[in-house]
Amino acid sequence: MSQEKPQGVGRRRLLFGGAAAGLGAVAAAGAQWVGNSSSSEPDLVRTGLDEGGANGSQTVPFYGRHQAGIATEPQTHAAFVALDLGTDVSRDRIRSWLRLLSDDAAALTQGQPALADTEAELAVRPARLSVTFGFGPGLVKAVAPHLAPPWLAPLPGFGIDALQERWNGGDLLLQICADDPLTVAHAQRMLLKDSRAFAAVRWIQSGFRRAYGSEQTGTTMRNLFGQVDGSANPVPGTGEFDRVVWGDAEIPAWLDGGTSMVIRRIAMNLDTWDELDRHGREESVGRTLANGAPLTGSAEHDAPDFEAVTALGFPVIPDYSHMRRARPDNPRQRILRRSYNYDDAPEPGGPVSNAGQVFVSFQADVSAQFLPIQERLDKLDLLNEWTTPIGSAVFAVPPGAREGGFVGEALFG
Repeated sequence: MSQEKPQGVGRRRLLFGGAAAGLGAVAAAGAQWVGNSSSSEPDLVRTGLDEGGANGSQTVPFYGRHQAGIATEPQTHAAFVALDLGTDVSRDRIRSWLRLLSDDAAALTQGQPALADTEAELAVRPARLSVTFGFGPGLVKAVAPHLAPPWLAPLPGFGIDALQERWNGGDLLLQICADDPLTVAHAQRMLLKDSRAFAAVRWIQSGFRRAYGSEQTGTTMRNLFGQVDGSANPVPGTGEFDRVVWGDAEIPAWLDGGTSMVIRRIAMNLDTWDELDRHGREESVGRTLANGAPLTGSAEHDAPDFEAVTALGFPVIPDYSHMRRARPDNPRQRILRRSYNYDDAPEPGGPVSNAGQVFVSFQADVSAQFLPIQERLDKLDLLNEWTTPIGSAVFAVPPGAREGGFVGEALFG
């Protein structure tokens, strides 16, 4: 990360006594649903806890109008696997590959072994496993270039970026999530075995949240800055969620039942974050650390009052706070955050921490929803003092598969 930080408003000039930041592009927290209550068709858990209170037998349906892993209550472990198509892999071979991946993903998510599974015992505890497919520009171009949405391309460069090629791009993305890391590892291996004749691994990013059972279902996650992260997400099962993620007549999705996915690897400088005082951290993000409430409220989901001022006439929620920069005046500029933390081994001779977030967002249209938010954050957000995007990729997420079909089938019609 040798790229020089863009010149802008320094943190010490904005916050007295050490200020701070909040991780602003962050994760989702929905609720666990039982039943089909909306047009979003949220994923249903078919089996409950066993007699000992374990959730290893819980399953998430693979087939449906929408892919799982989006409206699904976020699982505690994730692997994001980007692959590049092999040279001269034909359209027909891509079709065969997607069918193979879909068949094995469908089996694994239901606690059944993959077709060539030599460790079948590892498949019997799916622990809410979901596999979500995203198509990069290269795959869509090879299969159905006429269906490629205009936003399916690398994001424009931002002043805060210090992108590393090893974390960028990809022709196919597999988002593999479960409440058990062994389940994630096994599913990843099976799907990579399916892929070795068709594609090569470009990058793999692993992430985590709090362990299953450590807090109540539906609790908003915390990032490694200690902040409640993702409070403003639309709630699955509502019309607003449908509009944000699956689109409508005003902002349609690229394919009916599909959406888009942005992945940004964001390095977080925990070592310098340690130097900041609590008041400065809260002021810069616009929320309290204790429960994530706006500085003008007392509970996490209280509506922020951006007009409120202090006795000295300054905004209670500063204009440079992450929440203010991320909150659009246009209500259509919303996204679903479904991110994960990462904590890798420190680089030799480097800082103590090598940690951050695999930021993931879903939205019907990247250009109409994600980009305006990111542009505001790029211009003025104190979070930029302690966070640096080092990876970036955009994927078109196709609709879910019908039973007997495969993910991406609509592109071959």
